[in-house]
Amino acid sequence: MNELPQNAFHRRPDLHVETEGEFAGWRTWTRDSFETHNGPFWHRMDENGQVRCAFRVEKKHLNGMRNVHGGCFMSFADYCLFAIASSVLEGPGVTVSFACEFLDAAREGELVECEGEITRAGGSLIFLRGVLKSGERSLFTFSGTIKRVKWKKPAGTAAVAT
Repeated sequence: MNELPQNAFHRRPDLHVETEGEFAGWRTWTRDSFETHNGPFWHRMDENGQVRCAFRVEKKHLNGMRNVHGGCFMSFADYCLFAIASSVLEGPGVTVSFACEFLDAAREGELVECEGEITRAGGSLIFLRGVLKSGERSLFTFSGTIKRVKWKKPAGTAAVAT
C-alpha cells in the first residue's frame, strides 16, 4: 500500500480530529451528512503509514436480527475507500463501482475495523480493496473504484471573488 505524507489528512477543511474518548486522535469528515448521521466512522494513519478505519457498533447500526445492517457495512466500506485513497485522491471524487461480500455478522458493542489498500491509481481512476474485521474475524470484503472529479459551480451561481 502507498504511504501517506504526514499532511495527507490535513487538506480538507471539513476534517475533524477527535480529542476525547475511545477515538481520541482519530479523524472523520463532517461535510457528509449521511456518514455523520450513520457513523460516526473514523480513520487514522498507523505507525507504519497505513490508513486504518473503525467504528464501534451501536444500537442504531443494527438490523431486526440485532446484527450490523448490511447497508451500514456498505456505507462504512465506502467511507474507507475515500480514507484509504486520500493520499492520492488530492481533490474530490465519486465512487463509480463497488462490490462486496458479507462473510459474518457483527453485534452491538463490537469494534469494526478496516484494512485496505490501493491496488492501482491512474490518471482519473483509483482502484481499492479492503476487509472489515472484528478482532481476527473477517466480516465483509469489498472492492471499489473512485473517479477523480473537478469541482463544478452549481448552475446559476456567480463566481465568488477570493
